[in-house]
Formats: sequence, structure tokens, C-alpha cells
Amino acid sequence: MADNGIVCRGVLCLADKGDRVIMVKFENIWREQCEATIGIRARYGEKAALDYLVGEKLLLFTATARNNPAFATQLPPFVARVRQMFPQDQISEYLYELEARLIESSHSVGEDDGDVLTADSSDLESLRQIADLLSARTLGTA
Repeated sequence: MADNGIVCRGVLCLADKGDRVIMVKFENIWREQCEATIGIRARYGEKAALDYLVGEKLLLFTATARNNPAFATQLPPFVARVRQMFPQDQISEYLYELEARLIESSHSVGEDDGDVLTADSSDLESLRQIADLLSARTLGTA
């Protein structure tokens, strides 16, 4: 996520094709993704909404937060918002299915697909962190 930009004080600075600098607050990133999820849910259903928000956006945000403190500070409120948007049993079932898909894809790669295997391992690590956060009784910033 931050590969194309510079991170400073909770803001991601990105250069567009015209060399203009666009500043995006980390909080706005996940809030906009949660808002988009409402439309996805209405148009395509619950699974598509979970795939988008948890299986794609939260997974990437969590992986980025591992090495970026500015993202890490926004992880608890992002997770709290996801918990508000979906019932706990639905989240748990989705995480179980997503883990099975990630494990299956990590086992179905060939010898030449080392990068895919590394990405799947990283996704599984992030998924386990997400599962812990989404199932925790309380969230906080220790």
C-alpha cells in the first residue's frame, strides 16, 4: 500500500502521473473502504462485501501495519468498524473459509512459484492476526 508513497505523521503522500502530490490520511483510507463495502453488500451480497473489506482491504492494511506504525495506529479503529458492520458469527465463518482458501492456494503452487508461496504465507500470518483482532472481547492500543 505504501510502496508508491512516502509516509509521514499519519499521512500517505502519493505522486500521481502528473507529478502532483496527493496526501491521504490513513483514517480516510479505511473509512472510504468501509463506505464502499455498504454499496458492494447491497449490490453483490454479503460474501462479496466480506471478500472486499476483510479478504482484501483489511488483509493488506494488516500486512502494511506490521512494518508501518502509522498504519498500525489505525488498525484498531478499522477492525472495530468491521466488527460493527458484520455479525460475529458471519465474520468467524468467513475467516474460516478464507483461511482454507489461502492454505489451499499455498499448497497448489509449483516449484517456480516461490513468490506466490511467500505472499500466501504472509497473507496467512495477517489473516491469523485479523482473526485474533476480530474475535477479541475488547480492542485497544497497548
